[in-house]
Amino acid sequence: MTYTESALAQTKALRQKDRVRILALETSCDETAASIVENGRTIVSNIVFSQIDLHALYGGVVPEIASRAHVEACDRVVDEALRAAGMTLQDVDALAVTHGPGLVGALLTGVSCMKGLAYAANKPLIAVNHIEGHVSANYISNPDLKPSFVCLVVSGGHSHIVRVEDYGVYTLLGQTTDDAAGEAFDKAARVLTLPYPGGPRIDALAEEGNPHFLPLPHPHVPGRYDYSFSGMKTAFLNAANKLEMKGEPLPKADMAASFRHAVVSSLVEKAILAAKETHAPALAMAGGVSANRLLRRMMQEEADKAGIPLYMPNLNLCTDNAAMIASAAYYRLMRGETAALTLNATPALRLV
Repeated sequence: MTYTESALAQTKALRQKDRVRILALETSCDETAASIVENGRTIVSNIVFSQIDLHALYGGVVPEIASRAHVEACDRVVDEALRAAGMTLQDVDALAVTHGPGLVGALLTGVSCMKGLAYAANKPLIAVNHIEGHVSANYISNPDLKPSFVCLVVSGGHSHIVRVEDYGVYTLLGQTTDDAAGEAFDKAARVLTLPYPGGPRIDALAEEGNPHFLPLPHPHVPGRYDYSFSGMKTAFLNAANKLEMKGEPLPKADMAASFRHAVVSSLVEKAILAAKETHAPALAMAGGVSANRLLRRMMQEEADKAGIPLYMPNLNLCTDNAAMIASAAYYRLMRGETAALTLNATPALRLV
């Protein structure tokens, strides 16, 4: 029996099994992460190796450095995830890996690693979209959450509002027309000379500042649920340049608070509007920016006012991790979807 034939036979049997444990690997950017999750909802082990210290010197992620670090860490994090779970590779039912979107070299490292393991262990392999993984983090943090619902996906590279029709089935409602929110936060952090990673630094500093210090534009784009952050970013940069030209010190906390408030207000307004107008049973958030403190507070306040149940991932599942990939993989597996050993990295992969 060939590997493909064996994987198909195993997949058919696993769809009838009560307990399915999936070992997943995530290497789309600058975290090498491995996790084992049972039935898409329960974490058995979750290991994350962060590369922040490697990239801090350069003020951002250097793709070549990231790829090399993944090569060194992949085997180690997989072994650690198995050890933490008290399992061997033969004890898991299937393997999963992020194949896009992300940095091509980083993705290729993870895909190659898991294809090799899948073949060697004769286990089915599931390919997972990184953004779908972020959405699926909510299934782990909120065991009662089931489709359908509206989800705000907000990270360094993505700002989308999607309707989750079913597991693995999405409809795009809105998206950014230029910068992603996380990208805008990172650029604002550089203006304020805050160290990498910029988003969390802006969030922490903003807690000490006045959110109304600096008025920033709130662009309205043609798409009813679309976003635009480039105008906010340009106005913020111009304000900082004017202060520097006058020889005045930058009131960093106030500026951080003002920028955070402008971005978050826009995110909350459109997400709540989409949930209300589409009569969504629930609203969820996903992605690294969903850890932003003001975003979590404001979204909860507005959701409560609108009478819409709000779901958010636990903070440790907002940023990149492999548990979310294993969760998404479980629902793909239950639909009978597996990947061939010809699987390749897809750096520009879209969710919808």
